[in-house]
Amino acid sequence: MIKKGIILAGGLGTRMSPITKSVNKQILPIYDKPLIYYPLSVLMLAGIKDILIIVNKGQISQFKKILGNGEYFGIKIQYKEQIKPNGLPEAFIIGEKFINYENIALILGDNFFYAQSLTRTLQLATKLKVGAKVFLHPVSNPKLYGIATIKNKKILSLTEKPLKTKSNLAITGLYFFDKKAVEFSKMLKPSSRNEIEIVDLLNKYKKRKQLKAEFLGRGGAWLDAGSIDDYHDTTSFVSAIQKRQGFKIACLEEIAFRKKWINKKVLAESIKFYGNCDYSKYLRNLLFS
Repeated sequence: MIKKGIILAGGLGTRMSPITKSVNKQILPIYDKPLIYYPLSVLMLAGIKDILIIVNKGQISQFKKILGNGEYFGIKIQYKEQIKPNGLPEAFIIGEKFINYENIALILGDNFFYAQSLTRTLQLATKLKVGAKVFLHPVSNPKLYGIATIKNKKILSLTEKPLKTKSNLAITGLYFFDKKAVEFSKMLKPSSRNEIEIVDLLNKYKKRKQLKAEFLGRGGAWLDAGSIDDYHDTTSFVSAIQKRQGFKIACLEEIAFRKKWINKKVLAESIKFYGNCDYSKYLRNLLFS
């Protein structure tokens, strides 16, 4: 059972420069809430309450102002700095003490997931005991992504941005690993980009026949909000869903309240913290529903 999760919210954000010159991109708003709320909500929906957020050097205070230590969401949040981006698997090396030889989930801080049965799918993924599991999702242009070919949910090959491929299944930024993730990450050698690569880590599990695939399902959405266009696409998606259906995506207090991780008193304190805004009005409706 996976009880801990890491959000990798570092990176230089160069694709969104100059906006990200003074602020971490995960603090920027996706419609009505910070981007960091969305990956954090995924871990919470999975039932994970012990979370480490890895950020750029000198940026911890930006996140603490919004998230604190997680008590208002019924969870525990810790923070670590990444001095410079050295590849996704570095998250396990930085978080070695936090992981403490346990199984671990990893989600990228600029990734957005939405699906009808997302909660159940995530909760099943946390039951991982041995090996690794990666979420895949079909894309229209495989050349832009790491791509997996599969058979019966078992991954046959992983290719980074292939020129030609028969598969359109992209490797998303959501992973579940057993306790060997730290050990394997330390064994990785830098690629031509001078970074240790997540595909190389996944391949270590694949060679042991311990790598499996999971899916959001038809109608599900995965968006990488790391570029200007994708950032605005994600904002538009959230806006359209919320306005049409009347509920909020990634409302952390709602998730915590419905899971009984927080009570009405804590919810009322959150309403006071946010002040007079649509978000607090939404929470107030929860309080009196």
